[in-house]
Amino acid sequence: MKVSIKSSYLEGEIYAPSSKSYTHRAITIAALSNNSVIHRPLISEDTKSTIRACEMFGAKIEQHNSDLIIKGVNGHPQIPDNVIDIANSGTTLRFMTAIAALTDGITVLTGDESIRSRPNGPLIDVLNSMGSRVYSTRNNGCAPLVIHGGVKGSDIQIGGSVSSQFISALLITCPVLMEESTIIIRGDLKSKPYVDITLELIENAGGCIENKEYKMFKIIPGQKYNLKDYTVPGDFSSASYLLAAAVLAGKRTGITVKNIYPSRQGDRKIINILEQMEANIKWNRETGDAIVKPGKLKGVTVDVGNTPDLVPTIAVLGAVAQGTTIIENAEHVRYKETDRLHAITVELRKMGIDIHEEQDRLIINGGHLEGADVHGWHDHRIVMALTVAGMVAGDTTVDTAESVAISYPDFFEDIRSLGAKIQIDEE
Repeated sequence: MKVSIKSSYLEGEIYAPSSKSYTHRAITIAALSNNSVIHRPLISEDTKSTIRACEMFGAKIEQHNSDLIIKGVNGHPQIPDNVIDIANSGTTLRFMTAIAALTDGITVLTGDESIRSRPNGPLIDVLNSMGSRVYSTRNNGCAPLVIHGGVKGSDIQIGGSVSSQFISALLITCPVLMEESTIIIRGDLKSKPYVDITLELIENAGGCIENKEYKMFKIIPGQKYNLKDYTVPGDFSSASYLLAAAVLAGKRTGITVKNIYPSRQGDRKIINILEQMEANIKWNRETGDAIVKPGKLKGVTVDVGNTPDLVPTIAVLGAVAQGTTIIENAEHVRYKETDRLHAITVELRKMGIDIHEEQDRLIINGGHLEGADVHGWHDHRIVMALTVAGMVAGDTTVDTAESVAISYPDFFEDIRSLGAKIQIDEE
């Protein structure tokens, strides 16, 4: 799918969608519980992958209006009847690899081309050290993965520098094991807020994990999850595109972005980043409303060690800011749906921006965005960020636009409701 974007001037109110990160974890932990109701989950392609996978492990999941009603497996997932295709969801792959190790049989996990190139070696090594037998069919650490059950609690070590999803997968799985587990993190833990979200959901479900400054996690055995009733908060990652659009393409009357309440999401930092760039934004934490008006931005230096999903949004903001914007501590951003540092560099250069890519950072000299035909890289976050850029530049097309269904299926409908001039070509 391709979208054509004209210069746009936006106004009105819009609700940010519910959090994808919270939804993934709520579904997974509810599937390991007994009976749960999840209110206002995000239903997107990624979270549908988690739903399908949990159903194949024996959970019964029904959608009723804006709720998910889940009858879980009480800590004992069954052997899937077939190969589990998790499509494009890296979170689903990592979580379900660990869940599969709880069964007493064999599970095969695969996904699309992007998923089959994303590394899983650290998680494979740890699960093997815990008594399971996990291997990549191509012996490259990537899906398809074959998981033999039999995992047992033990003292394990894992690096924290590639993906916090590995740690989250283990944190979700270890409490239901019958042996005590200790997880030691080697090096610095990247994307720490995502681990915080995992710990928050585990606590909501009655689980108990002792967190020793993110260097060690001690987990008592034989725990039972009981996530009875849970409401998913709004998503700051998705809201970042709405906030950026309001700053860059809003009318003077401004835009109100609703449903963004304080939470443990690392991407809540988008509010602070916009404030540092001197954007005209006022966030009411009690009402969950952010009122944003257009204005000039200044370049800033941003450490994205804990906020990798904000990189495309920050890059577009930096493209029009006065001065230089530096996005640093960002090497782990290369291991997402695509190499996002490289992808956003290539596409913003097409739009006339002076942007330089280094191994772990981007250097962006603010300028004037020009319309261009740009590639979305089959990556939802690249597509949405470039769409915002296109509303500033005008005369822009973005391909692979269908990928927004991964995290924000209603993105184009929502942004057009504010006045964005976007034409969708289903090709």
